[in-house]
Amino acid sequence: MRAIRAWFARLGELVFRQRRDLELAAEMESHLQMHIADGVRSGLAPEEARRQAVLALGGIDQTKENYRDRRGFPALEALIQDVRFGLRMLCKNPGFTAVAVLTLSLGIGATTAIFTLAHAVLLSSLPVAKPSELYRVGDVENCCVQGGLGNDDNWSLFSYDQYKMFRDNTTGFVELAAFQAGTSMLGVRRANSSQPAKSMRSEFVSGNYFAMLGVGPYEGRIIGPNDDRKGAPAVAVISYRSWRETFGGDAAVVGGAFTINNQPFTVIGVAPPAFFGDRLTYLPDFWIPIADEQIIRGPHALIGFPQQEWLDLIGRIAPGVDPKQIGARMQVELQQWLLSPIAQLPSALRDLIPKQRLRLSPGGAGIQMLRNEYLSSLHLLIWISALVLAIACANVANLMLVRATTRKIQTSIQAALGAPLSRQIRQVLIESGLLALLGGFAGIGFAFAGIRLILHLAFQITSVAVAIRASPSLPVLAFTLAISLLTGILFGIAPAWITANTAPADVLRGVGPASRGRWAQKSLVVGQAGLSLVLLTAAWLLTQSFRHMRGQDFGFDTSYRYVMHFDPQMAGYKPAQLQPLFQKLHESLAAIPGVAQVGFSLYTPMEGDNWGEHVFIDGQAPPPPDSDETLTSWLRVSSSYFETMGTKIVQGRPFTEQDSATSLPVAVVNRTFARRFFKGDSALGKHFGFDIDLKKFGDFEIIGVTEDTKYRDPAKETPPMFFLPSTQSVTFDDPRGVAFDEESHVLNAVELSTFGRVPNLEADVRRALAEVNPDLAVIDFRSFENQVDNAFSRQTMITTLTSLFGLLALVLASVGIYGVTAYSVERRTNEIGVRMALGAERGDVLRLVLREGGKLALIGVAIGLVGAIGLTRLMRDLLYGVSPTDPLTFAGVATLLIAVALAACYIPARRATRVDPAVALRHE
Repeated sequence: MRAIRAWFARLGELVFRQRRDLELAAEMESHLQMHIADGVRSGLAPEEARRQAVLALGGIDQTKENYRDRRGFPALEALIQDVRFGLRMLCKNPGFTAVAVLTLSLGIGATTAIFTLAHAVLLSSLPVAKPSELYRVGDVENCCVQGGLGNDDNWSLFSYDQYKMFRDNTTGFVELAAFQAGTSMLGVRRANSSQPAKSMRSEFVSGNYFAMLGVGPYEGRIIGPNDDRKGAPAVAVISYRSWRETFGGDAAVVGGAFTINNQPFTVIGVAPPAFFGDRLTYLPDFWIPIADEQIIRGPHALIGFPQQEWLDLIGRIAPGVDPKQIGARMQVELQQWLLSPIAQLPSALRDLIPKQRLRLSPGGAGIQMLRNEYLSSLHLLIWISALVLAIACANVANLMLVRATTRKIQTSIQAALGAPLSRQIRQVLIESGLLALLGGFAGIGFAFAGIRLILHLAFQITSVAVAIRASPSLPVLAFTLAISLLTGILFGIAPAWITANTAPADVLRGVGPASRGRWAQKSLVVGQAGLSLVLLTAAWLLTQSFRHMRGQDFGFDTSYRYVMHFDPQMAGYKPAQLQPLFQKLHESLAAIPGVAQVGFSLYTPMEGDNWGEHVFIDGQAPPPPDSDETLTSWLRVSSSYFETMGTKIVQGRPFTEQDSATSLPVAVVNRTFARRFFKGDSALGKHFGFDIDLKKFGDFEIIGVTEDTKYRDPAKETPPMFFLPSTQSVTFDDPRGVAFDEESHVLNAVELSTFGRVPNLEADVRRALAEVNPDLAVIDFRSFENQVDNAFSRQTMITTLTSLFGLLALVLASVGIYGVTAYSVERRTNEIGVRMALGAERGDVLRLVLREGGKLALIGVAIGLVGAIGLTRLMRDLLYGVSPTDPLTFAGVATLLIAVALAACYIPARRATRVDPAVALRHE
């Protein structure tokens, strides 16, 4: 207790230092006056009495210093003094401070921005209770519906019947919940409202979904098990974001009546503001019980088909339970279910059941399809931002070295007067730390501006909400503080080393080695040049890759073409009503002035959707059941689709109005389909089919072949693909097939081609839809060119950011070369004057300076080429149409860097040629 009181007393001495100093000065003055009075009374003159009093007290100032050293915390007080002195020195040199802080803020800001994105995508957990206890059933990401056996025999999606089997029979979970893999677009409006339905995103979840995650309501209540049963009142929970943005935070929303896809629902609660769901993109506006899927989708509801996998499963593991053991039990249960009659697995596939695998994986981060998509890009950006920060640190270190060299006399005088070496080194490190912290604070502003830019580049589709916010968070602020302190230490080491190795006597005599600082500076410049070459090479390769990918032939024309998405099911249309609806829409849209063609399809090129199926060629033996040789993409379209999208028919003919429900079933295939299945023979007149029981081989006759068209990943080869007319159907024997065929006729996309730019086209299109049926909600409307651009959002982001970082690195490196060259010219002014006095021409001096700067750049280029080869090999998966060791790229970047380095040296070189020999010699 006594020690604690003494500690607080010493702390009080430090806090109230000024008042204590005044009290000490008053007390010392009192003692001094008493001694003077005694001397005067003894007969001394006043001056002599004062002198004797001072001698008796041992020196006023010395006594004060001794007292100060014994009170408070001397080390902390000395540190505060050093910090105050460091701030005064930085304020005394505002130009140096501004340049250093700006340079650091750019490096720290870029690194912090990338860390913010990486933390959100790669590291952050769901905003739920104890996310470390959550485990996903499955270790791969799939979306959205699949049937038969698992993807590559690795299961991650499940039917509702499979979920109930696991939930009721698997031990080890505190709770096991299910939710839709992906989301659905629904038409939503308030009951009795005259406003048209809004297109909003929903997710079907099990009744224990919120309870399993440990998420409570913000308003009202959450979905419970009693809501997720057949016959229960239809309810929904709205997200806080949608409640605020769409309904203005209206309290009447909770408990209010809504119509969702023309069905009555009650909104029972609002989710908490921080809860965005189980993924980072395509955030739901509503959560709806799985049991209500039947109400919304009717005969197409997936809940009624035990063989359709469409649910993700996440559970909370009980304490002390091994997830591997649970996974092993669930794998056995899955294989047993596949053998049961309810699975309806064809006999040809039963031999594959023992190969089916199921594994549990950590689920605290939720569904991470975004993570998988951006993983390699983010890793590259992390490395690149770290290199930019290293270049910025090298630049500031160079500035600090110049400053340390110019302050050698000052530090030598301090050492001669008794300043300890440790105190001088600490002073240098404190100044560098202050610069780094100032750069870190400024870098936060750059970081949040940068993350906004990144989000704009990566997620340009405005209709898609993203759970990544460009706002301060504790992990980001802690990272910025840590990286600032680290950079302060890094670029403070070199000047501290110079200070530690300076001999005060030699400096004061004007002798001693002056090369240490210059070699350190040159080494930093060489490092900057090498790192810059690495970044420029990466940027150049990615730019070339993006240009090749974007410039390829996609098999369609984007000029004056537009795409609109809607869902007839939102307005309650049944399968038999679809063809009349499409006919009315075609007439209404075609009547808009300027519209040339109107088409309909299940999905459109480059929007990221895909339907796939195995096909079987008439006259050819079927492949093994587990073979992917026959897997194709397919699309149902209207008769005018190909002409509307600008896709050419290279053989045969497109669909026409004569291809009706009563005519011969026909198909159009792409070139890849024809090459793969007919090996050079003409595909026209050939027959193929698809069916889960492998019964039908000749359902469709091929009447045309289109050019290959990119529909999904533009960096991958075009898969075999076929097209079916919207007016024809496939006859299936089982209810699953019937529902599958009916769902394929719900054409969600409308394509428009125009004769040119049409003003107010979107408003006219919306008006035309409302005239047909006001309940038809427009999901989105955009130009086809914009849709294609959005398909390259990841490539655009990585290319743009890498190019910006490469340009920043080039600028920093050129500034570093300029600074070293300018400082060298200043130090060698006398030498240059002597050379010119002895007959050296201006051209000789110009070449001398340029040669010195060019030599540093060449060494940096040589080192950078080695690093660039290593980095670009890691970029192999991000490149398209260009080799990671492309010699033209390396030669071009090296030439650019050397040219910029020589340009940076040219200004101080020109200044050197203007040195007056007479003036230089007088200084000598």
